Amino acid sequence: MLVHPQFDPVAFWIGPLPVRWYGLMYLVGFVLFLTLGRLRARDAWRGMTARDVEDLLFWGVFGVIVGGRLGYVLFYRPGYYLEHPLEIPMLWKGGMASHGGIVGVILVFWWFARARGKRFLQLADFAVPMIPLGLAAGRMGNFINGELWGRAADPAVWPWAMVFPQAHDGIPRHPSQLYQFCLEGLLLFAFLWWFSRKPRPPGIVASAFLVGYGLLRIIAEFAREPDDFLGLLAMHLSMGQWLSLPMVLVGAVLLVVLPRRARSTSAREDGAIS
Repeated sequence: MLVHPQFDPVAFWIGPLPVRWYGLMYLVGFVLFLTLGRLRARDAWRGMTARDVEDLLFWGVFGVIVGGRLGYVLFYRPGYYLEHPLEIPMLWKGGMASHGGIVGVILVFWWFARARGKRFLQLADFAVPMIPLGLAAGRMGNFINGELWGRAADPAVWPWAMVFPQAHDGIPRHPSQLYQFCLEGLLLFAFLWWFSRKPRPPGIVASAFLVGYGLLRIIAEFAREPDDFLGLLAMHLSMGQWLSLPMVLVGAVLLVVLPRRARSTSAREDGAIS
């Protein structure tokens, strides 16, 4: 079995200020979004320019941070933060929820589309293929910090099971951060990038993201240790799995409804032309 390398969470110092690996991973995700977004903006049919990508990233950063923090506060520890409201903005103490970050980004997409006179679904289709790489970067930050480790591993997987000293129990565990890095990050990115290479009915790529992320998160959570202050909830599912289920359901419904709506709209336009 392996032992977590125990990386120093501080990558380097700028005078008295520590620059942490976790923050750098967020920066990596934002840079990847900007780089790939500019590349996708070269296709005129996507309706986005390089300047749009830069502005969307600027506001998207706020959506990720505010949504991720409020998601953690509301979904995971509402009672604690109700008693300690002054700690809500204390991001340096940890506590971000990817589901909350996704909600924050969706709200930014909606506002940005209205402000720029763009269609929300087309904007979402443009942007969501880059999001998994940001999620992957965040999971790598979790792994570097030695946090959010996996459940106890069966001896059959001990060749890649890992002991996390932060768990203080010496139990070989699934490196679930790396599972999520591969599934919700690299695999989902590869699929969405390929899937979005040609025009599709508005909202289809975004719907595929909802289904794909939700399903892969549910799968990965079976190997992840639930939060000690929550444990497993109803039906032996974790909070992360319960939050992912609505994403899968909404995305699946949209994958059925949106193509029908697109065909109906196209038929009406053809009839009007004839």
